[in-house]
Amino acid sequence: MNRFEFSGKLKTTLLIGMVIGIISLIAQFFMHHDDLHNTFWSDILLNNFYFLGIAVIGLFALAAFITAWAGWYVVFKRLMEAFTAFLIPGSVIMIIIGIGNYLGWHHLYLWADEEIVKHDEIIQGKSPFLNPGMYLLASVVFLAVWLFYRYKIRSLSLQEDKLVKGDFSAHRKMRNWAATFLPIAGYTSAILIWLWVMSIEVHWYSTLYAWYTASSWFVGYLALLILTLLYLKSKGYFDLVTKEHIHDLGKYLFAFSIFWAYLFFDQYMLIWFGNIGEETSHFKLQQTEYPVVFYTILILNFVVPFLLLMVNTAKRTYWILILVSILTFIGHWLDMWLNIKPYVREATAELTGHHVHGLPFPSLPEIGVLIGFLSFFLFVTFKCLSKASLIPENDPYLEESIHHHV
Repeated sequence: MNRFEFSGKLKTTLLIGMVIGIISLIAQFFMHHDDLHNTFWSDILLNNFYFLGIAVIGLFALAAFITAWAGWYVVFKRLMEAFTAFLIPGSVIMIIIGIGNYLGWHHLYLWADEEIVKHDEIIQGKSPFLNPGMYLLASVVFLAVWLFYRYKIRSLSLQEDKLVKGDFSAHRKMRNWAATFLPIAGYTSAILIWLWVMSIEVHWYSTLYAWYTASSWFVGYLALLILTLLYLKSKGYFDLVTKEHIHDLGKYLFAFSIFWAYLFFDQYMLIWFGNIGEETSHFKLQQTEYPVVFYTILILNFVVPFLLLMVNTAKRTYWILILVSILTFIGHWLDMWLNIKPYVREATAELTGHHVHGLPFPSLPEIGVLIGFLSFFLFVTFKCLSKASLIPENDPYLEESIHHHV
């Protein structure tokens, strides 16, 4: 089948998942009796940050493949394009968070509180960058840039379908846009990662944090891409995708899981060795108060993919890939949870003057919000996927992709 039909049954399932997410968010709003509602807002930030990151890293991967003249991925590139569709609603949600930060709807960031800033010299030194106006401006401008590049690459890909066979003019333009996006994406994503997440723990910073977070995005993206692609194949779509293509995706999942572990170790080892209190506080909180999540992340994101995907044939065995993809997708969401939730609680405690109680692992409402955002992401993806042919028949590398062999 060359056209995806977004069926009523699948729509209903995803809508149920979205309702679960909305109910969970409402529960988070009313369950925690504080005027700040930081638990509610941090749930939105956590999940939108994860799935928006998956969308933009998907656009980055697509641009990198186009720039590198790669051909192997072409038979499923429409799914890669569809993943980037979440940039639209994800950007809207992130701008709402930015407006809320500017207008005082939430208090996720200590540096946005004038009284805190007034008595803290460290925050004052960072205030030219860490202030509500800069947060909102950078979010609006950089997200607009991401959306613009997403529109150009997607529209040129669709335009390519309408050209006569052998006319590669659209593809040449696409390659130019893709090449310029790569450095822009690297620069802007780092700034937004610092603003959106790292600045929650305002006295701490790491020069590796943006790399570390982007690698987590990429592994989460690969895991979800593999799961979605195998699901669609089971429904009769993407019949040109073979074990050769799945094998390559498995190799990417294996390689970047190790790359993530390298960055985790590098960041941890340098901070441990330096033994500076302002730096070690980050990991001390994680290891002493959230040890279950901390060590679960290492198992799911490194030990599991390393051991299960090390054997070459495992990357061609669907049930192993499905298992590893599910566990790493959850593992990298937990990684985001551990880098956001504890520090929002710390910030809330400082603002309110009393300890903020919370489980040392994700609660049921938090898992419900994850289900809601995942359903929302897939709903947007499948809606986009249904609007174009699954096979880009005029792509110059289509034949190479069809006959791809590892």
